[in-house]
Amino acid sequence: MRAVIQRVSEASVRVDREIVGQIGHGLVVLLGIAADDTRTDAEYLSEKIVGLRIFSDDAGKFAFSVQDVHGGVLIVSQFTLYGDCRKGRRPSFSDAAGVDIALPLYEYFIARMKQQQVSVATGKFQATMAVQLVNDGPVTLILESR
Repeated sequence: MRAVIQRVSEASVRVDREIVGQIGHGLVVLLGIAADDTRTDAEYLSEKIVGLRIFSDDAGKFAFSVQDVHGGVLIVSQFTLYGDCRKGRRPSFSDAAGVDIALPLYEYFIARMKQQQVSVATGKFQATMAVQLVNDGPVTLILESR
């Protein structure tokens, strides 16, 4: 499982010009699921993200987690995080999970995030989405479950 995490002051995701998910300050998580991922990957990554101390204290040091600052988390499925561009000009997505694996793990990841007492908003799985965000910092991190 792979995640691109961005600290934001606000973010939203639209499907067909309708907002389906929106947060104020917090994190946007672009989530890619690999064909061999399991619930263990979702558990590890969800706990890691909620506990990441990437919000600044008064001295400008990363001291607080999204939980500490009562921020929201906007989770957007993104199979393209497993795009392999090493050969040719068209990415290969053979490492990305198919919908039969990805959808249940995406839903499980969301449920695990909610269990950790953070406000969660989401995009729409398998939809064409427009994600709008204001990156705060900017702070952008990449995490992998393995």
